[in-house]
Amino acid sequence: MIPASPPFVAGAIAFFDGQRYRIHSWCVMPNHVHVLVEPITGFELESILHSWKSFTAHALNKRLEQTGEVWQKESYDHLIRNEESYAKVVEYVTSNPGAAGLRNWKWFG
Repeated sequence: MIPASPPFVAGAIAFFDGQRYRIHSWCVMPNHVHVLVEPITGFELESILHSWKSFTAHALNKRLEQTGEVWQKESYDHLIRNEESYAKVVEYVTSNPGAAGLRNWKWFG
């Protein structure tokens, strides 16, 4: 990811919040993204992820005047089964910048 991309990627992820999904927690890191997202009825997680990756990859490649893959093909999902699991995932996502040594990082919530 390029240095200017965290705000762009964060904006793309937030764009359909409340319409296609509900974002519970998120973090855009310099080289990866974490999102705790709840699809709204009628929308599938796979299509939501594809939308984020496709839109951001096309825009970033255009901005950099290049082609090629921006994101890894795979993603890792985890089913939240209870409040304890939910709290652990939120803590993991929001503490990711500090754990990576990023100070004053504002691309999480």
